[in-house]
Amino acid sequence: MNDQAQSVDQRFDSATTSVATWNRQDTTWMLGLFGTAIGAGTLFLPINAGIGGFWPLMILALLAFPMTFFAHRGLTRFVLSGREGSDITEVVEEHFGIKAGALITLLYFFAIFPILLIYSVALTNTVGSFMEHQLHIAPPPRAILAFVLILGLLAVVRCGEQVIVKAMSLMVYPFIVALLFLAVFLIPHWNGGILATASAMPSSSALLHTLWLAIPVMVFSFNHSPIISAFAVDQKRRYGEHAEERSGQILGRAHGLMVVMVLFFVFSCVLTLSPAQLAEAKAQNLSILSYLANHFSNPTIAFAAPLIAFVAIAKSFLGHYIGASEGLKGLIVKSGRRPAAKTLDRVTAAFMLVVCWLVATLNPSILGMIETLGGPIIAALLFLMPMYAIRRVPAMRRYSGQASNVFVVAVGLVAISALIYSLSV
Repeated sequence: MNDQAQSVDQRFDSATTSVATWNRQDTTWMLGLFGTAIGAGTLFLPINAGIGGFWPLMILALLAFPMTFFAHRGLTRFVLSGREGSDITEVVEEHFGIKAGALITLLYFFAIFPILLIYSVALTNTVGSFMEHQLHIAPPPRAILAFVLILGLLAVVRCGEQVIVKAMSLMVYPFIVALLFLAVFLIPHWNGGILATASAMPSSSALLHTLWLAIPVMVFSFNHSPIISAFAVDQKRRYGEHAEERSGQILGRAHGLMVVMVLFFVFSCVLTLSPAQLAEAKAQNLSILSYLANHFSNPTIAFAAPLIAFVAIAKSFLGHYIGASEGLKGLIVKSGRRPAAKTLDRVTAAFMLVVCWLVATLNPSILGMIETLGGPIIAALLFLMPMYAIRRVPAMRRYSGQASNVFVVAVGLVAISALIYSLSV
């Protein structure tokens, strides 16, 4: 009995030591979370947020960190509240029952899968624009270009989840440097841009309307919920009862890095381009980097901007594929079919390839998809479900009574109501 107690104490001391010491795996996850979030949404954020003028952008900047951190921490806690090794679809079934589990799994899939479609369109547009404007060669037919690009990304996916996370974390280093370089490069070109709108304070109704429609895009721009399930499962496996503490530390550092980098980049862009130029970029359905490449005659920016956009979108596609495939596999299993693991992987990959290729070929409005599909549906999963679980699930009741819960619910309701409005006009 004493030997058993000593063994437990040793394991506890080991876990405590590992939590006290930041390690390479923690850095890998921090950068993996950053890499999943920073993609197409970030590259379109200066356009959609900047069009509204100076004051709405300032308010969105102040909301960025609390909106991102509290929501993702809530979803992480929700996954951690389940049995060890359970992903988000299994935790939902464990807490809410089979029927609710199937419904939330369906919602989970449709919250993430549209993002893959958005990235497919953005990637095809970025590469096509780069070939036409920077390389001065005619891009191949859109259908062929989209197929080759998506097939290439799915080939990387076949290497497995751990390889994807490591690859994304490695890609983040040059991406951070490149994004920082681009933001600094634009400083000499600052002409006031959005500051022209700072002197006139918008009316309360106009300000609220702008913020109302911009919050879903903001939610999407910093979203990395598709990888949270895999992140929480790995934290529970590594840290056991200390998983909640360490995951909070990793999330805090990842979100701090995201907000500082993204807002510096956003403000550098909107101080360079006028609201009219931002509106032109939106009409052309291009990311801010592709528009900047076409706007400047400098060969460095002309080549660097589309390449940065390509890396950002590609690595975010990989991160979101983890969540989308997790949701699709959950739907297939909950439908009563239980194919072999390899067969399930192949069916999932084939479905993703065909649908992403079709949407990329059709080229719908990316920002329209974000406003009406990506941000608001994610809000229900990311903001509301964990808060509902805090009230209903005994394992999560210890998180009740916090002011941040009210804030998270309010942001979620705003994003969802913006969807209803967008669909009705």
